[in-house]
Amino acid sequence: MDIVILAVVIAVVVLGALGGLIVGSRRKKQLPPPPPAAPDITAPPAEPHVGDEAETPREEPRRTIEEVDLPDGSAPVVVEEPPAEASEIEIPEPTAGRLVRLRARLSRSQNALGQGLLTLLSREHLDEDTWEEIEDTLLTADVGVQPTQELVERLRERVKVLGTRTPEELRTLLREELVTLVGPDMDRAVKTEPEDRKPGIVMVVGVNGTGKTTTTGKLARVLVADGQSVVLGAADTFRAAAADQLQTWGERVGAHTVRGPEGGDPASVAFDAVKEGKEMGANVVLIDTAGRLHTKTGLMDELGKVKRVVEKQAPVDEVLLVLDATTGQNGLVQARVFAEVVDITGIVLTKLDGTAKGGIVVAVQRELGVPVKLVGLGEGADDLAPFEPEAFVDALIGE
Repeated sequence: MDIVILAVVIAVVVLGALGGLIVGSRRKKQLPPPPPAAPDITAPPAEPHVGDEAETPREEPRRTIEEVDLPDGSAPVVVEEPPAEASEIEIPEPTAGRLVRLRARLSRSQNALGQGLLTLLSREHLDEDTWEEIEDTLLTADVGVQPTQELVERLRERVKVLGTRTPEELRTLLREELVTLVGPDMDRAVKTEPEDRKPGIVMVVGVNGTGKTTTTGKLARVLVADGQSVVLGAADTFRAAAADQLQTWGERVGAHTVRGPEGGDPASVAFDAVKEGKEMGANVVLIDTAGRLHTKTGLMDELGKVKRVVEKQAPVDEVLLVLDATTGQNGLVQARVFAEVVDITGIVLTKLDGTAKGGIVVAVQRELGVPVKLVGLGEGADDLAPFEPEAFVDALIGE
């Protein structure tokens, strides 16, 4: 019995020891790692802690001015942006003899008229059929019916009196008659310098597509080349970008541009341009008007209003009508209507290069009774030239 009790006790002790070992091993596995130690943060010595009384600042060593490292005195590097490039003012080509210099270009496109007439007049027998061909050649060149008849009659008389006709004699004969027809005695100066006041006032009128705004810009170059100061009035407020276009022309030669809001009152812009021209002491004010259709009565009335408003400041010295030389007889219709609204004082023929219809010069002068004063011979900035009858006729008949 004692042995049994002793065995039971030993078994209980063994089981208890085993249970303790198992529980101890599990606890070792489940215990989480100890938290990291918080860093020891030391508050600044001179700053008080929240809720605590402020501590007395402790004395710290301070450096004298001799001990402080100062900069060596060299100026800091400053990166400068390049200055904006100012628009360069162009120096336009002198106007004296400009048409003569452009004669070669003109003659290439006009030979159909001059050379055609010379060929016909050089025939051995000038019968009625030949004279009719001469008339057809002149009419095709837009000389007009009445001027054509007058020229043919004079040519017939002179050829009959001349008898023998050498090429040199025919060329001289034809040149004299064409110069007479074009009108060498007409005053073709653009009136920009009135004697009693400044500035001279020039209105530029014409329908859309004739190159009116471009002509105004080129005319500014002509005047600047002759030593005059110019103010531009961008009174074409109906065409998009017309004012921008004119201002660009002005900036290239140093001319001031007066403009208004798009779709604004053209008469108001023209009035302001003349007013500023007076204040600036400019020699000339050029007013670019809207390219109004000649079939629109209301728009034509607006053009008359612009002129009346401008004349409240000063008289208008020139009204230049810009015509496209390629339009022929349609250009004459435009000229008639414009002449009824404003007093046209001069004609500007654009796109005269590239067309053999140089006779429009004669026709439009006869229609309005005013001279062609300027001609446009190309797309270049200096391709606007004062009209010179002799140089023009020389270009027509060639060298």
